[in-house]
Amino acid sequence: MSSNPLNPFAAALDFQRQALDSMTEAVETSSVADERLDLMESVEVGQTPSEVVYEENKLELLHYDAEAAGIEVDEDEKESVPILIVYALINRPYILDLQEERSVVRRLLEGGHDVYLIDWNEPSRLDQHLTLDDYVNRYIDNCVDVVRDRSGEDAINLLGYCMGGTMSVMYTALHKEKVNALGLMAAGLCFDQTGGVLEEWGAGEYYSPSDVTDTFGNVPAEMLDVGFALMDPVENYVSKYIRFAENMENESFVENFGRMEKWLGDGIDVAGETYVQFLEDIYQENKLYKNELEVGDEHVDIGNIDMPVLQLMGEYDHLVPAAASKPFNEVIPSDDTEIMEFSTGHIGLSVSSSTHAELWPDVAEWYSERNHDDEVDIEVESPDEASQAAVEEVADAASDAVEDAEADAEDTADEANSQDAVDEAAAEDGGERSSDVDTVSGIGPTYADRLHDAGVETVEELAAHDAAELAEITNASPSQAQDWLDQL
Repeated sequence: MSSNPLNPFAAALDFQRQALDSMTEAVETSSVADERLDLMESVEVGQTPSEVVYEENKLELLHYDAEAAGIEVDEDEKESVPILIVYALINRPYILDLQEERSVVRRLLEGGHDVYLIDWNEPSRLDQHLTLDDYVNRYIDNCVDVVRDRSGEDAINLLGYCMGGTMSVMYTALHKEKVNALGLMAAGLCFDQTGGVLEEWGAGEYYSPSDVTDTFGNVPAEMLDVGFALMDPVENYVSKYIRFAENMENESFVENFGRMEKWLGDGIDVAGETYVQFLEDIYQENKLYKNELEVGDEHVDIGNIDMPVLQLMGEYDHLVPAAASKPFNEVIPSDDTEIMEFSTGHIGLSVSSSTHAELWPDVAEWYSERNHDDEVDIEVESPDEASQAAVEEVADAASDAVEDAEADAEDTADEANSQDAVDEAAAEDGGERSSDVDTVSGIGPTYADRLHDAGVETVEELAAHDAAELAEITNASPSQAQDWLDQL
């Protein structure tokens, strides 16, 4: 038979062949459909062993057990300052412990950290009047005190996720003495035409959050789930199911799909009054960023945030765009701020295999580097205080004599020697190597290693490249690379 495309018989036979192939593939796929659906239903999440060490109202404070999880860390690598994860009030926290190889909790445990997490659980109708003051100054503060007491540390580390990150900022501003270092993960902090679709939808001219709470009391999880899904309807209602059908024979894919679907469908209601406060004060009026926010009649002064601050954000996060987080570092007094921006989305920060390979080990290291070293004061009591005083007197006299001799030597130094010192300093400056690229804010160990591998080791060499070149070398975004260059 001729292959002439104008031959109607050839076209009909080709169509018949394609239809037959599609039918065969559909039959093969349908034969495993029931089995795969059962597999999706059976997936387990949140498997890292933990115990509930504190309960209040609905919340549970979990403490994770590295040893029971089979994670071995040398004693000298265990961190004394624990990390408390403050989760969001929306959805369940097991997205941070979805499966062994995609578990933020496990990555931190593997880094030697002692990890706690606040699981808020679902509020009842009786909880609809809980406010930000209740969550920040009562619940979070009580959990922090429990962790401080159990660890023996005056100040602990926080890691706030999404809405939990925003509340962690409020807490830190109000209780700075209890926070050693503050980590923020996809936290909405600045809403000045920077918050994407959610900011537009939640704008005061279009939306009154109290209308929802006047009707329902608490904000229904189903309403929030539909709202989030409609931000990308094609992906959430069409594309992902096509991918599932195309990969139904892949057990690993089906298991991962099942875990994500389980989490996405496992939403929880949000306490009504807290929802209204959060939408009006944070989204609509941007009070946190403007340093105008009050919680419980107390000013949330972000000028108190002078401890180390790390921000984690996804380059393609459409829920909390990076632009709603980055500007915050510019309005706080901390001189130790860092941004780790990764090529992923909001949820990808927690579950992407690449973030677990490249990002979370760096986060664990960041906390370790900022944990204070306990100084041990060793006091040696002298049996004879009078003798000790005499020894100190002799030592003081000797010190005075040395200082007098040094002063005399300085007085006799001539101009030639002074010029020699100047010349030597100039020579040292001329021969000194430029600062390493990791001295630039925002360039952490991962980015620094990639730059070094490409032969970009110093700040001068960094400045010789444009943002596009640096983005290609480091796999950072061009905007982030430009931020590095703007500092030079």
